[in-house]
Amino acid sequence: MIDFHSHILHGIDDGSSSVEESIGMLRLEAEQGIRDVFLTPHFYPRYNTPEAFLEKRAKAEKELRAAMVKEEGLPRIHIGAEVYFFRGMSDSEFTRKLAFEGGKYILVEMPGGLWTDAMLEELVLIRQNLGIIPIVAHIDRYIAPFHTHGLPKKLEAMPVIVQANAEFFLQKKTERLALGMLKKGQIQIIGSDAHNLGERQPNLGMAASLIRKKLGRNALLQLKENSRRLLPSIYNM
Repeated sequence: MIDFHSHILHGIDDGSSSVEESIGMLRLEAEQGIRDVFLTPHFYPRYNTPEAFLEKRAKAEKELRAAMVKEEGLPRIHIGAEVYFFRGMSDSEFTRKLAFEGGKYILVEMPGGLWTDAMLEELVLIRQNLGIIPIVAHIDRYIAPFHTHGLPKKLEAMPVIVQANAEFFLQKKTERLALGMLKKGQIQIIGSDAHNLGERQPNLGMAASLIRKKLGRNALLQLKENSRRLLPSIYNM
């Protein structure tokens, strides 16, 4: 499986604090059968300049890859970002530089609370203007706390991909909702959103096991097929 959302890259945000912790997190990913991990540090346009973010990210990536050479059996890593939504991102050429490898998808963190029509339109325009498909990060953050249960249906009609966190499936209070959305096809990909080796460590393997137990092997196969369609060059490596 592919972990589409993680904060394993060290020293960039509130995720991993060191190369050593990053390596430990990647070991946990490997133990859970994860073969590819996207490193998606937070990018906040209000607090970061694009140039400074890319420079810092490149430096951390270089350090992590150097440390990974000394290890065996770790997942492959791929570079991206979790970009906090901002007005005008559909007209910004810099948005392309924050996309996943290959430049076709971008992970977008939406604001908490209810989304306006203008915000939804901005997501549509990202694809229309830039040719990049938005991936809505951790849909569970917006549905469960704010009871916006109509949101999945709106997203179904939009040119976006919906990502949910493993925790959505693993918490008893949201497990039923998560499984129901997955069964309906309202969740296309999942990620760990792992931040550290403590309370927010990699847990995608546990979510995969629960999905298999509750919905059967075909549900996992569908997630893998979604991954293959999104990133055929990576999935078939």
